[in-house]
Amino acid sequence: MPTTLFSEIEYLKGVGKARGEKYRKLGINSPYELIYHIPRDYLDFRAHVPVRQAVLGDYNVLKLTVYKKMPPQRIKGGLVICKAAATDGLDDILIVVYNNVYYFQALKEGETYYMYGKVAGTFMRKEISSPVYIRADEKVLIQPKYHLTQGLSVNMVRTNMRQALELMRNEPFETLSDDILRKYDLCPLMWALENIHFPESELAAETARRRLAFDELLKLQIGMSVMKSRSRRNTAFQMDSSVDAREFTEGLPFELTDDQKKAVAEITADLCKNTPMNRLLQGDVGSGKTAVAAAACYFSARNGVQSALMAPTEILASQHFNTLSSFLEPFGVKVCLLTGSTTAKKKAAIREQIAAGEIDVIVGTHAIIQKDVEYKSLGLVITDEQHRFGVAQRAALAEKGDSPHKLVMSATPIPRTLALIIYGDLDISAITQLPKGRKPVKTYAVTGKLRSRAFSFVRERLDEGRQAYVVCPMIEDSESELFAVKTYAEEAAKGDLKGYTTSLLHGKMRAAEKDKVMEKFRSGEIQVLICTTVVEVGVDVPNAAVMVIENAERFGLSQLHQLRGRVGRGSFESSCILITDNTTDDCVKRMKIMSSTTDGFKISEEDLKMRGPGDFFGNAQHGLPPLKIADIACNMELMNRAQTCAKELLDDDPLLEKPQNRPLKLDVMRLFSKDIIG
Repeated sequence: MPTTLFSEIEYLKGVGKARGEKYRKLGINSPYELIYHIPRDYLDFRAHVPVRQAVLGDYNVLKLTVYKKMPPQRIKGGLVICKAAATDGLDDILIVVYNNVYYFQALKEGETYYMYGKVAGTFMRKEISSPVYIRADEKVLIQPKYHLTQGLSVNMVRTNMRQALELMRNEPFETLSDDILRKYDLCPLMWALENIHFPESELAAETARRRLAFDELLKLQIGMSVMKSRSRRNTAFQMDSSVDAREFTEGLPFELTDDQKKAVAEITADLCKNTPMNRLLQGDVGSGKTAVAAAACYFSARNGVQSALMAPTEILASQHFNTLSSFLEPFGVKVCLLTGSTTAKKKAAIREQIAAGEIDVIVGTHAIIQKDVEYKSLGLVITDEQHRFGVAQRAALAEKGDSPHKLVMSATPIPRTLALIIYGDLDISAITQLPKGRKPVKTYAVTGKLRSRAFSFVRERLDEGRQAYVVCPMIEDSESELFAVKTYAEEAAKGDLKGYTTSLLHGKMRAAEKDKVMEKFRSGEIQVLICTTVVEVGVDVPNAAVMVIENAERFGLSQLHQLRGRVGRGSFESSCILITDNTTDDCVKRMKIMSSTTDGFKISEEDLKMRGPGDFFGNAQHGLPPLKIADIACNMELMNRAQTCAKELLDDDPLLEKPQNRPLKLDVMRLFSKDIIG
């Protein structure tokens, strides 16, 4: 049977079973997937220099003719060293290859090669170590560099890539119509795939990359749009619009902001539709998302429907339980807490009450999605800090009901452009106003020289009865100058914070231990919490009015903003002091941004520009196919064009059934690893 683009990778000429296993480690299972293994960079063999101009201790490209190969030498430890003498016509150089006889054997005496490698030795006697090489008669002198795994060399991948591209030429394909290619000024797909791997020029590589990035963004947009429309199937929990949430919102001990009122109206309107709500409630730290979620739970309870709120940590779940209980129980809405540390006896009793419908609102960690938790009528599912849950966890909660309504809360302000990609299957409600009486946190950036002055300020606040956080970026001691939080806590207790009650909180502590420390801090037993970023999300201590962040340059803007949001949650004037000795332009710019605004949405826009989307949430991929080529921060114009194109295509052909759209439909299905269309 002939090898095709979708055959197993081992059947590609020159691969075989052993190398096939190595490709699978890179997620490459077929020649088609190999073609989409995009180069991470390129080697430009056009920029070669004579041997005498090669810079010692640096990487150079040389054009060399091999004139003598020596027999391999075996030395202690089984290491094999292979050497060959070569010349550029004027000067000689020694080629040295370590532990790769096969690679060395491919070099032929009398042949001329372009070689890239580190040049060492002396001015009179130079050598080039384990160079990457191509034959001098190679037509393409810009060669790809790939992400590799042990046992796969760049030359192996290049050779196999040529074989895969040859298969592609025999099975030509194009996913976009001629009309779209013309309208969006895109090159043909076949040309793009050949020139992303073996470009004729820098311009060819850039043109190819633009086409492939457009494809990736287009497929993502189509997939997300289809997922959104798929979620529009009927729900078993269409609620009654005559139920009035105002009894609840007007009975709260504070007045909701206009943004909160608008969000409540949008959510309750969604709950009355016959299709499930799929909404993101996005709000800055301290903007009052929980009050909005409480209104949704109240509205659901009055409709005889249960709600469940899942938080990523026990501390956060416990806090939500306390807040929701204080809001809802005066109105006769029953709330329970279910976490991993709930005792077995209590869990059994709570499970019985949930199954009988005696509890209206169930708050907890992933414990609320365990198989033994059965709901009587789960119609509203709320997840907090969604990006910290796996896709499977979110799906498991939604499956507990019959197409329940879904509300996602996030205190990480996301630029709208990025939100449309990450949460493209959701409608978005944003709270940008702070509740009345909430004062913005004053932020100061200082160098280590002013540390003692900063702590003098901290002590003044503590003497007034307030509490403080001190955040350090590392846990263990290291040779780095960064403050290890354990050592820092010991030294601070003897120095800057002597006489005050301090405690330590970090990610390597057990959950029960963390909760105990946090409870003591919340109750005021601890005056200063010295911690890592474990306090970043959601913990609410209204009496904490000052935060010091050491080595502030180690944190991204959005993370600094999240940390800062732990203070200023009460009626006291609050401050955040950023300490850093880093004076690079990038760091100075970030500190200026933090000192000049408390608007999380503005900060997130700047963070996206400065760090790109790859780092925006660390390694979280939100369950979406990872972007291999497109960089959202740099491809904003391209993303907007891809969104427009996706909308036009789906408006014209919702299921992509027209013949010219079938290849694109197959590609979307492939990307999302499931049949999301048709």
